[in-house]
Amino acid sequence: MERLATVAVSMPCGMIFCLTGILVNIIQAACFLIIWPVSKNTYRRIVGAVTDILLLHLTFLVDWWAGLEVRIHADLETLEVIGKEKALVMPNHTCDADVLMMWLLAERFNCLRGALMVMKKSSKYLPASLIYGWANWFNGAVFLDRNWAKDEGKLKSSFQELKDFPISFWLTIFVEGTRMTPDKLLAAQEFAISKGFPVPRNVLIPRTKGFVSAVQYMRSFVPAVYDVTVAVPKGHPIPSVKGFLRKQPSVVHFHIKRYAMNELPQSDEGIAQWCKDRFVAKDAMLDKFRANGTFDGKESRDLRIPPKKSLIAVILLTCIDSIGAILLIRRFSLLSNWKGISSLAFAVAFDAILMYTFIEYTKLPEQGKVQARNGQVVKLIH
Repeated sequence: MERLATVAVSMPCGMIFCLTGILVNIIQAACFLIIWPVSKNTYRRIVGAVTDILLLHLTFLVDWWAGLEVRIHADLETLEVIGKEKALVMPNHTCDADVLMMWLLAERFNCLRGALMVMKKSSKYLPASLIYGWANWFNGAVFLDRNWAKDEGKLKSSFQELKDFPISFWLTIFVEGTRMTPDKLLAAQEFAISKGFPVPRNVLIPRTKGFVSAVQYMRSFVPAVYDVTVAVPKGHPIPSVKGFLRKQPSVVHFHIKRYAMNELPQSDEGIAQWCKDRFVAKDAMLDKFRANGTFDGKESRDLRIPPKKSLIAVILLTCIDSIGAILLIRRFSLLSNWKGISSLAFAVAFDAILMYTFIEYTKLPEQGKVQARNGQVVKLIH
């Protein structure tokens, strides 16, 4: 019953997203066929602008609909350049809404149309994410099979394609490779103990091959790596797509540390170890955050009032889509015969199925809680 209620609430939002997304995908595909062969930079600017419109719909869901509070912790030097340069972004993968929250962070720094990601290939084909998956592919996102033999060459070519990207961009890589769950944390802790590594408590052990490849192929034209640590204070729910749709408020803190790319090691092994060391530091930082409810020693920017750009975009999109739907219904007299009524019923049913599969695809399973004490792994079953 709870799932049906969530789907019912999300259907208007889903309908506007679907109509807008289909139009955006058509424009992107036309630009890919007509403009890309002539001018890649012109293609990227146009596609970036229309992709921005679609992503604003998603940031509206987080910002204005759900009312997520955003607090950013970074030094003044980082705050001055963030969003104005090309960067490789390395966050921890905390929940099912991390992708939305990284887009939200990009919007805060006026970098949404350049917010690219390394994503799993299935997001291009599943009904749950078909529209935004293809929208991101047209915009320059990198998609992986999660098979290094297949992905190595694909990563190299994708990273090199970004060399002449005409605007500032963030390429986000979730180097843990998967979202945090208690069972996955348990597996990571057992692996760490078996190898004599530091035992993680709040993060997973990073899979470094993709990150190493990104650094090696992009260090000549990307000046910085942003080490982003995402945390939610005690007493606030972990952000989720389902929670956003149900208008469940929460608070998220982003700690951002900028590293100049030329400061990173030169060797593959050195870069991999640097990445692992950053996650050990993240883990310790999250321990302190759990105790204190904030990050220490950094400039804090409380961004509770969201930008109005996404609100204006969604209002305009809702008006345009609604007028278009009314004109379509009148033009083909869809309410005057059973064939038309059946077509509209099919559209509503498709929207409901799409939203249901999207919610199910993104949600995390409920599992036992995991703790690590003195090198021993303990699992607590609910």
